[in-house]
Amino acid sequence: MSLPATVRPGREWGRIGLLGGSFNPAHSGHLHLSKIALKRLGLDAVWWLVSPQNPLKSTTGMNPFDQRMASAQYAAQHPAIHVTDLERAFGSNYTAVTLRKLKRRFPRVQFVWLMGADNMLQLPLWKRWDTIFKTIPVAVIARPAYSWNSMHSKAAIRFRSARVRDQQARSLADRKAPAWIYIASRLNHTSATEIRAGRQTPFGGTKGY
Repeated sequence: MSLPATVRPGREWGRIGLLGGSFNPAHSGHLHLSKIALKRLGLDAVWWLVSPQNPLKSTTGMNPFDQRMASAQYAAQHPAIHVTDLERAFGSNYTAVTLRKLKRRFPRVQFVWLMGADNMLQLPLWKRWDTIFKTIPVAVIARPAYSWNSMHSKAAIRFRSARVRDQQARSLADRKAPAWIYIASRLNHTSATEIRAGRQTPFGGTKGY
């Protein structure tokens, strides 16, 4: 298990954002979202949790885990962003299970789950998705074409009373779950799907347009 410096023995503390995903490949959108979360939420660090295999995604076209880890490590060009293999070490493919194990392993860390607005729409397809909201605070970051719909999604409606106002963003990590916030920001249009299709590059925008 590779541990970021923020949780090495004697330093198991902090306000940590968690960004899970296949990172197939990692790209500027992941970096963009992480930087926004660091700034707006007042986080000490963001951990990228590279998934062994997303249960909702086909294994076809999924690069090997070590290759995706390497992609994430190349993309995470920021001193407060750390790439981890924690989900593989935990033997977990489900976020709800990962969060339970993280809280047990790092009881002094204040975790926040980070996700793009597109995942807010897909969230009801995740196993025990409502448990995620009840386990740690959640920050939803604007994504092109998804933001308006995500605020009217099943998850947003279910946890409407737990939504935190934008002016209180820096207090999110200190709040007891359920608590979540939507963060509007400059949009990044990079997509792993478009990269795999050859229509974008991970850090250079579109190809051939």
